[in-house]
Amino acid sequence: MAKIENAIIMAAGLGTRMRPLTYETPKPLIPVHGKPMIESIIDGLHQNDINDITIVVGYLGEKFGYLSDKYQGIKLIENPYYDRYNNISSLYVARNELKNTIILDGDQLIPNTKILNRNFQYSGYAGSRVDGWTDEWIMHVDNNNVVLSCDREGNDHGWRLYSLSKWTAKDSAMLKKYLVQGFSNGEYRDLYWDDIAMFEHFDKFTLTMMPINKGDIIEIDSVAQLKKINQQA
Repeated sequence: MAKIENAIIMAAGLGTRMRPLTYETPKPLIPVHGKPMIESIIDGLHQNDINDITIVVGYLGEKFGYLSDKYQGIKLIENPYYDRYNNISSLYVARNELKNTIILDGDQLIPNTKILNRNFQYSGYAGSRVDGWTDEWIMHVDNNNVVLSCDREGNDHGWRLYSLSKWTAKDSAMLKKYLVQGFSNGEYRDLYWDDIAMFEHFDKFTLTMMPINKGDIIEIDSVAQLKKINQQA
């Protein structure tokens, strides 16, 4: 059994789907029920004794500076490529933080903080069962929740992949190796970092799906959705 040592939170993106709110505020700092989304995630990590937290910033990165004063154990890393390359650039600049690591996006809600538990056995992604068509990435698994394949274009059955994953130190080292190779030579700069293990080098990893319930993670992708959630008690 492995144990999470640290967290990497991705928070460098432009948040274009949340404009005009993100013209002056990076999406992870937009408040939900009065608290910035990324602070809710930090609180959830602290509840699970994950206190070594690296936040990768880019767009309006200076706005995140207060977090390292407000919370102990916060390290900010600037991604200078955020406006040129895909999010693989964020993991590239944080590559030296990879060990027994949980990686997650800073612009989501995690109402069920138990899924941030430090104890885990295999590398893999959180997923909830699909009950209808979705264009999200869909994982297909065997009876032991080992990932057999992933549909990038969506599906009406399988398990929806969420941007919350846990990595053993062994797999982190392999992820870092392929990340450095592909980013340095320019081959991977337009990819998501998840492409490395899920598609580009799938045969080198044994990924598992960590089953969660729909609603354990909430991704907010529009101003209308944000307004609806904020109106809820």
